[in-house]
Amino acid sequence: MTSTSKPKLSVERRLAAKAQSLGFEAFGIADASVPWTHDQHLLKYLQQGWQAEMDWMAETAERRAHPTALWPDVKSVITLGTSYAPPHDPLEDLDGKTQGAISVYASRADYHEVIKGRLKELAAQVVKLTGAEVKVFVDTAPVMEKPLAQRAGLGWAGKHTVLVSRQHGSWLFLGSIFTTAALTTSPSETDHCGSCTRCLDICPTQAFPAPYKLDARRCIAYLTNEHKSQIPLEFRVAIGNRIFGCDDCLAVCPWNKFARTSRDHKLAYRQDLRGLDLVALSQLDDASFRQQFRKTPVKRLGRDRFVRNVVLAMGNANNPHMTEPLRARLCDDSALVRGMAVWALSRYYVPQMMRTLYEPHKTIESDAEVQAEWQRACADTQGGL
Repeated sequence: MTSTSKPKLSVERRLAAKAQSLGFEAFGIADASVPWTHDQHLLKYLQQGWQAEMDWMAETAERRAHPTALWPDVKSVITLGTSYAPPHDPLEDLDGKTQGAISVYASRADYHEVIKGRLKELAAQVVKLTGAEVKVFVDTAPVMEKPLAQRAGLGWAGKHTVLVSRQHGSWLFLGSIFTTAALTTSPSETDHCGSCTRCLDICPTQAFPAPYKLDARRCIAYLTNEHKSQIPLEFRVAIGNRIFGCDDCLAVCPWNKFARTSRDHKLAYRQDLRGLDLVALSQLDDASFRQQFRKTPVKRLGRDRFVRNVVLAMGNANNPHMTEPLRARLCDDSALVRGMAVWALSRYYVPQMMRTLYEPHKTIESDAEVQAEWQRACADTQGGL
């Protein structure tokens, strides 16, 4: 009598199984050596200045151009995705004008730390099975993750420039493992956006000059997360109550209907970060800010820029109860906060009242940007200061 044994799984299938056990919900392998045209797209993007103040994009452009430019020995790239699909429609949070809306990706533990640990564990398995060298990346190096993810079959870059998956919609955190192992590649994915333009049409600041192109200088996610000075006047009203990031273009993607709410307990959505009171947030000092947003992406923003965003949202709240808390912020230690408080109060007070408010600050305010905010707020058609 002969016994039958189960066929031995391939390295690729064993890695996919390990990835699933670690919590990854999307897995694919891309050939790192195949040429592509994304380097030219990047160059045109930089020439347009659409990267705004993100100077690191230009500084790392050569290494970002192709996987082999970053690591000449790489043969395969294992690309992985983790869903962060929210338990509700984020657009609902824009209705609470006295409450701040935080992007769903930031309303949870910082994904960099969670995913990087898992990538390292999977990378160790690659070494064990193949003896090859590995490098792990999760949004921390000049890696063009979306083209690699499309080549590995995880999804495609949508018209909003974010990866879209037929299984997970627009809600995927990405990570990658570069390796010198020559692994069997996955079928690549094709574009399934069709004629849909929902993501482009909903953008409050018209940040998409064309499908598949994003001008960061107009993007609310960039303005509230990356921009270091006062937010440009032309975008302030459009930002509304968004105090960290913007989910509009992601939330309207029709492919989200196939996404299940994320069940990853380490990246669980924090309901306590939803619908936060703007007045209370405006009163945070550095210590209380760090405590409230510990271990989340929000903490990296820093108290001053965050409260700047909060004060802007208070100016958009159209609620007279905001005026007294805003007046307190005119004396904030941060010029970013003071300047935005001037603008926010000008949404409630006529220029004559703003001139009265300015009197005690006229001789002590030394910041040029704040002075410019006062000049604008105090001016009217009959004259000015």
